[in-house]
Amino acid sequence: MNVERFGLGVIVGKFLPPHRGHRFLIETALSRCDRVVVIVCGKSVDPIPPELRAAWLTELVPAEIMLIDDCYDEADTRVWAENTICWLGRAPDVVFTSEDYGERYARMMGARHVMVDRARLNVPCSGTAVRKDPLAMWEFIDPPLREWFAKRVVIVGAESTGTTTLATDLAEALDTLWVPEYGRDYSALKQARGEAVWNSVEFMEIAREQKRREDAAAREANRILVCDTNAFATVQWHRRYMKTRMPELEKFAGSCRADLYILTGDEIPFVQDGLRDGEHLRYAMHCWFKEALVTQDVPWFVVTGDRRSRVEQVIRRVRELWPL
Repeated sequence: MNVERFGLGVIVGKFLPPHRGHRFLIETALSRCDRVVVIVCGKSVDPIPPELRAAWLTELVPAEIMLIDDCYDEADTRVWAENTICWLGRAPDVVFTSEDYGERYARMMGARHVMVDRARLNVPCSGTAVRKDPLAMWEFIDPPLREWFAKRVVIVGAESTGTTTLATDLAEALDTLWVPEYGRDYSALKQARGEAVWNSVEFMEIAREQKRREDAAAREANRILVCDTNAFATVQWHRRYMKTRMPELEKFAGSCRADLYILTGDEIPFVQDGLRDGEHLRYAMHCWFKEALVTQDVPWFVVTGDRRSRVEQVIRRVRELWPL
């Protein structure tokens, strides 16, 4: 069967957020048009920044993405039609939508209208559903959005308190990914080079690389991402080695994502692995972490006990926060 093709096609919407239903709509338009412009309507007060939604779409689909300030009456179809012609420089040949407004909107521009999956049979999803419960709608969102919506469980603690063991066990129990501690790898290389002196720049480098790895892993995570430390913990290690504060590092740490902090208890025996040098400071550092966690807004608690008990404690808390 011959499918009619068009020159310029347009799609307009909030894409709050862009999900696989939107992608299906855009890909349908791309398959039938020589050129497709996607107009993203955004406001500064939106729960997801408009610039980020436009960037996600740019990554996901090979269409032209145009971001406009959503300051118009949604019910005034004529204003939207007139503005669309101004934004595009001419009237489009066709409008693709999955909504009832599409026919009138297209007609006011002298364009054709193609309705795509109005009943949501191909992709049973909506922006409202994703915003309400992104974890339940996980199969309908792509990696860039998963990076945004994945819940990040961050395990922090002093040396030899079982952070890595808990991270690996927890990731296995949740069937998801975990992010190893980059600072440990950095320390091993530093030790191998015979370097004993630290400087503040190194801690900033560690924090940035830890965040980069965390964000990359979040794209592939199964709803929950387990992190063995993060930039918040790097602040404490800077205090440990530099014996001073670093405002730049603290500001960076404050911008990093975390949804639940787990502080590992220091009641287990200290194990020397060749890299550790802080047994005499372990209790003090445990207290530092407690003091810092109290001053921030992310939920947190201390886990103690044997390996199995620690995992069970975290799983219970995770399920209280996010029923999976």
